Amino acid sequence: MRISLCQGLLTGAIVLNLLILYYVSRAQQQMMEKRKELGRGSRRVALPASGLGGGLAGGEPGVVGVEGHSRSPRVTVLLREFENFENYVGDVATSFLRQRPELPFLAVADSSPYPPLVLPEGARLLILTPSPDQSPQAHRPEFHVQTEFVLLVPDGVELEQPRSIERLIRELEGEGGGPVRVVAAPVLARSAVQCLHLRVNLREWTATYSPAASGSSGSVCTALQGDAVVLIRTEDLFNLSVPLGRPFFPSLFVQTALRGWKVKLLESPCFSANHRPLYSSAHNQWKADTRLKEATGKLMKSFGLKRILLPDGKEQWFGCSKETPRCFGTVQEDTPDYLYLDRWTPPCCLRGLRETAKYVINILETSGVRYWLEGGALLGAVRHQDIIPWDYDVDLGIYLEDIPNCDHLKNLDSGSLVDANGYVWERAVEGDFYRVQYSEANHLHVDLWPFYARNGVMTKDTWTEHKQDVEFPEHFLQPLVPMTFAGIAAFAPNNHRAFLELKFGEGVIENPQYPNPVKKRLDKSKL
Repeated sequence: MRISLCQGLLTGAIVLNLLILYYVSRAQQQMMEKRKELGRGSRRVALPASGLGGGLAGGEPGVVGVEGHSRSPRVTVLLREFENFENYVGDVATSFLRQRPELPFLAVADSSPYPPLVLPEGARLLILTPSPDQSPQAHRPEFHVQTEFVLLVPDGVELEQPRSIERLIRELEGEGGGPVRVVAAPVLARSAVQCLHLRVNLREWTATYSPAASGSSGSVCTALQGDAVVLIRTEDLFNLSVPLGRPFFPSLFVQTALRGWKVKLLESPCFSANHRPLYSSAHNQWKADTRLKEATGKLMKSFGLKRILLPDGKEQWFGCSKETPRCFGTVQEDTPDYLYLDRWTPPCCLRGLRETAKYVINILETSGVRYWLEGGALLGAVRHQDIIPWDYDVDLGIYLEDIPNCDHLKNLDSGSLVDANGYVWERAVEGDFYRVQYSEANHLHVDLWPFYARNGVMTKDTWTEHKQDVEFPEHFLQPLVPMTFAGIAAFAPNNHRAFLELKFGEGVIENPQYPNPVKKRLDKSKL
């Protein structure tokens, strides 16, 4: 095919235009790249409007490199503890962003605050309560923190020294991933925060705090009390079961103590706090204290902690009382529900059982009713001088012929009796025995088993399916002997080993076991 002169000229013109367009585009791209380089070298990186910028990068947070390239921030500032009715969240955010505008700042609340928070540009509010019109990620904080570290600050704190954050990071990195997984700095003064040792025993539903000694380079302990700024790796924080529970310090340190982590409290840097006291009126302080008490109760219930021993020796109880139902329901097949959770009897229930046992024993002694520690109660007295740690009631044997001596027992055939101290005396519906309950609300109880002597043998007219409910020679009760039990001296059979082995089998004292090992066996390695 021959190409005409016009076709050749047209083809040449098209090729020339394409070449021109290519070189013009290339020149524009090079000019844009030069402008970007100049911009990076002359200013810091601005915080994105979302307040959630940053990534996992090396170097110090927000520092401009020697070649003019800004590095991503390594820490997100997070404020969790504040009250809607009075707070300084906006002031805290302003303080940190004024000194360190490149750092993401995140305030976290369970629900939308009212009145609404007023936050500066660069700070964000995260609501933890899910909303049906939003994605699940919108309410999960781990999706909103993209930095290597999280700096947890209390309400009212201000950042005066921008490099204080780097000091905390260096201290945490200097631990090399050892047991110290949290670093903290005091607010205002060293005395404002105390380093404590915390031991958490979930099996016994108990947390114990004790004072920790200070070291020359800062205290290393397992919990803090007071106002402090805390730095933790983001990965560590969000590997906790409840990373942002409230109250924050009890929630954080219960979980870290269970993992064997430690916290290092530095003597400096100190963070300032212009808003002290935090609340401007006694009424608002009362409201804050009330909400703190409520939040603490909810947290301890969710963690399964019912007794807290404080550093000053005082106790806090979060379980049952005489005015509330007991912590467990009806016991099936001699195995209370808490055994299936690998826990023992809650300490509040043991306390209620001790009170009831001591009360009943006093009534029986003053009434002239002969009694003795029976079954598991005797076994607990021999092993622990107390109730067996996983037992759920107390058994006492009594002489049937002595019942008329006791006003609390002699008329129970006509109905139950609530005495002047709130204890409930009744004939048990399960069989021919008596039961004394802690209160009308709380059914922790002591069972009284009536026996009578026949031809030198203690017997009954009705029997239960319990293994220990058997006849035995009366000589075990002649004489009765005192034995320490639940803080008092109670009467017991005179040869407790032979008595218990008759009831439960040989070696029962040295070989503890749950009441029904077919359903749940005791892991003796955890004793």
